[in-house]
Amino acid sequence: MNPDIIAKLNKEFEKKSTQEILGFFIRKHHGRITLANSMGAEDQVLTDMIMGIDKSVPVFTLDTGRMFPETYDLIATTNEHYGTRLKVFFPENTRVEEMVNSLGINLFYDRVENRKLCCHIRKIEPLKRALEGMDVWITGLRREQSITRLAIGVVEWDEGNGLIKLNPLADWTEQQVWEYVMLHKVPVHSLHDKGFPSIGCQPCTRAVKTGEDVRSGRWWWENPESKECGLHNKPTNN
Repeated sequence: MNPDIIAKLNKEFEKKSTQEILGFFIRKHHGRITLANSMGAEDQVLTDMIMGIDKSVPVFTLDTGRMFPETYDLIATTNEHYGTRLKVFFPENTRVEEMVNSLGINLFYDRVENRKLCCHIRKIEPLKRALEGMDVWITGLRREQSITRLAIGVVEWDEGNGLIKLNPLADWTEQQVWEYVMLHKVPVHSLHDKGFPSIGCQPCTRAVKTGEDVRSGRWWWENPESKECGLHNKPTNN
């Protein structure tokens, strides 16, 4: 997509509320827009907003096979709370078997390359299947979350997946997220109360200490600059 169009859209939505942004894209791309819910607080906020706008918008999550038990509990709670059913995408079993049998069950601790391979097989490949036929992918990314996300826009073009990537919470603070959760009684992950602001796969997530970056508990053995799984690599607008 032409970068001028992306810039124009960002300018247009600069002073719009998150609900207004979501409403516009849901109406314009009805049937071809979806939310990827990682079961974190931000994605639960967006799920709540979307269910209030149009419950037919599909919401999906990725089950890597290495999730916390509490994550599965939240999926069930979310389905019951909103009277919906999140679609769950799994990695291809043969790809996982080949990787584990070749590099080990906990290969991700050995080398960054191994960890990225694991993320690719368990997350990126299922994501591509989840986004097939879609024009817009909604995410809960916020600029405040990490140094790898400081430059994200509300509207971006995802070259790798060939669609619009919509980040309606890009300029939200953590405080705003939790104020919304409390006000609207949004169901959230129980591990948030145990020091886990960002929750992914169980072997790759730990609780954080007071004052640490909210994503410091993800792949904590790596440098901050490499702490993305590949789902949210910085897009190009060309």
